[in-house]
Amino acid sequence: MPSYLSPGVYVEEAPGGPRPIESVGTSVAAFVGFAEKGPFHTPTLVTNWSQFTQTFGDFVDGSYLAHSVYGFFANGGGIAYVVRVGDRGGRADGGTDGKAGGGAGGTRGSGGRTKELAAGEPVALGSFRVAARPGSGTDLTVEVTDPDAEDAADDHFALVVRQGGKEAERFDVSARKNAKNYVVGQVREKSALIVVTEGGTGTAARPRKQSVSVPAAAPEPGTGEALPAEVGPREYIGDADERTGFGGLEAIDEITMLAVPDLMAAYQSGLIDEEGVKTVQLAMISHCELMGDRLAVLDPLPEMTPRQVRQWRQEGAGYDSKYAALYYPWIKVFDPATGQNRFMPPSGHVLGVWSRSDTERGVHKAPANEVVRGAVELQTLVTKGEQDLLNPIGVNCIRAFPGRGIRIWGARTLSSDPAWKYVNVRRLFNYLEESILLGTQWVVFEPNDEYLWSTIRRNISAFLMEEWRRGALFGATAGEAYYVKCDSETNTPQTIDSGQVICEIGVCPVKPAEFVIFRLAQFSDSTSLVNE
Repeated sequence: MPSYLSPGVYVEEAPGGPRPIESVGTSVAAFVGFAEKGPFHTPTLVTNWSQFTQTFGDFVDGSYLAHSVYGFFANGGGIAYVVRVGDRGGRADGGTDGKAGGGAGGTRGSGGRTKELAAGEPVALGSFRVAARPGSGTDLTVEVTDPDAEDAADDHFALVVRQGGKEAERFDVSARKNAKNYVVGQVREKSALIVVTEGGTGTAARPRKQSVSVPAAAPEPGTGEALPAEVGPREYIGDADERTGFGGLEAIDEITMLAVPDLMAAYQSGLIDEEGVKTVQLAMISHCELMGDRLAVLDPLPEMTPRQVRQWRQEGAGYDSKYAALYYPWIKVFDPATGQNRFMPPSGHVLGVWSRSDTERGVHKAPANEVVRGAVELQTLVTKGEQDLLNPIGVNCIRAFPGRGIRIWGARTLSSDPAWKYVNVRRLFNYLEESILLGTQWVVFEPNDEYLWSTIRRNISAFLMEEWRRGALFGATAGEAYYVKCDSETNTPQTIDSGQVICEIGVCPVKPAEFVIFRLAQFSDSTSLVNE
């Protein structure tokens, strides 16, 4: 309370009314795949096709990433994070994108010996390797010195990057992999000039004090190549601590959808087998289940018949998750790289349809019976009888209808739990949970009393009322659509003493009209009712 010590007129601001809960975004996609240029293992925000091409290049042969992102924007998508994988120049084996172009460099050892290196080739730095980033220029040197802190641990050291003899970057890092300032992760996230990788020599150790010159990076290939020479499941899965693969997406809360279209590119090129595909897709599902606020859209293997997809779904893959959906078959789109049409996995276009449905109708609307823009043809024409076998096991079919185009004709998750059978129900709950979570952060450390409970009830009820009015919740009245309970019954003296405030919320989601049934009957005049 303010203190009034002398006579006068005082103005006080009264406490505000209900604190509105704002709706969170539901249409932020994440793509992981191959590209002809751009940063590796760095989630990069793009909001249109031009931004993507400026950062990652255009359509390239052997990759589906560009086509998927293009299809995402063409179908109504607006925000996406892109992660480029398949680092050909930074592997521990010293592989490079090529040796053409750029000048040679040297490395200075303890005896002053100089070794001529090809452009882009990593140089030895103890148990690590360092290479120049594309576009970083020439005349780079990296120096290992003591860290700034005098009491630093034995594994800590300073990495100074000089260009043209002048200090350009400096990092106080650690050689320990589980440290927050691990040299590989720190340099990957913050350096614009170099990249550091593990040397594959066993346990990493602090490099000795030295200075090495780094050869200029090999130029980005101009032939439109994107596929690496080798790739495995770990390249896609990555590591959350090192911010690689889709593991690095854990740090971005607003993502709601995940697709890895170039998993199929690697499969078709023989870089990864069917077991590897299953490994990556299971990791995608685990990632989404761990985050709890996003769904993975999976692609089937190419050129599969409906019978083969059914067998693969039930016996080969056997996925069971309410955080994943599968769409079949592949779609044919125009490929500007070759000037011809080509088949590609549908996940990118599907995410665009999800975004369009969210914008036009809302996340509660099942993203189905929607046209797939840009789809010229389907790899397999699914019949109604074939979909009768696929739909119950969670395979969402994309079908061609005469005069109505190519449409998504399914909206199911891969869950065996009937409560989470539909994609829109799972996404609606993700939306409600995240909105309420972010909109009630002010509650933390407030006095845990009746006034707080009533305020929580009022705020959440106002938010759910708006969702009910928008048609997201089922019920003739608001009382039938939802309830919010936060009182002395949910908050006992024991929970209050534990510092907890418990609010129970129940909602009745709208389910899609998946099966529309009209019952027609024939009757004669003699059986009809006559009003007298």
